[in-house]
Amino acid sequence: MKNKFTKIGLISISDRASKGEYEDQGIPNLKAWLQKAIASPFETLEKIIPDEKAVIESSLIHLVDIEKCNLIFTTGGTGPALRDVTPEATMGIADREMPGFGEQMRQISLHFVPTAILSRQVAVIRKNTLIINLPGQPKSIAQTLEGLKDDHGKILVHGIFAAVPYCIDLLNGPFIETHSNIVESFRPIAK
Repeated sequence: MKNKFTKIGLISISDRASKGEYEDQGIPNLKAWLQKAIASPFETLEKIIPDEKAVIESSLIHLVDIEKCNLIFTTGGTGPALRDVTPEATMGIADREMPGFGEQMRQISLHFVPTAILSRQVAVIRKNTLIINLPGQPKSIAQTLEGLKDDHGKILVHGIFAAVPYCIDLLNGPFIETHSNIVESFRPIAK
């Protein structure tokens, strides 16, 4: 029997935020965007952890295997710095890779900064859970999820969240509805 609500794991990966040296902005901004975008019921489980591969892996495994999240977003740790190990940890616990998500996030970010090519975000499936590495900057998180629109609200470049509800459908997860003025989810028309 399917859940009536979606369980979404939110993990902020930052050495300094996990030590309390500064306030994490990734999770609050991501949660605010989700509340604005998702019309159906959902709950979030939130963690702030250091840039440690083993900790990232165990956190992801816990949210999938124990908490039964349908969807997990990570923020941070996806650049080329030596401590940035989020993609390696994510791939380390994956059953399958979903490369289109990372490709689209970089495509969107390249509209704003040339350093988007340094981003190493990945998306994977573990069991029936979609896991997506988002950028660390709050503004970039919203841009990659929502996409790019012109001054009249017409979509110029689709954000990745447009594909998330259908992916969750294909993984036998709960039905996610979105507010189309923020992001319109795409589902093929059944014939």
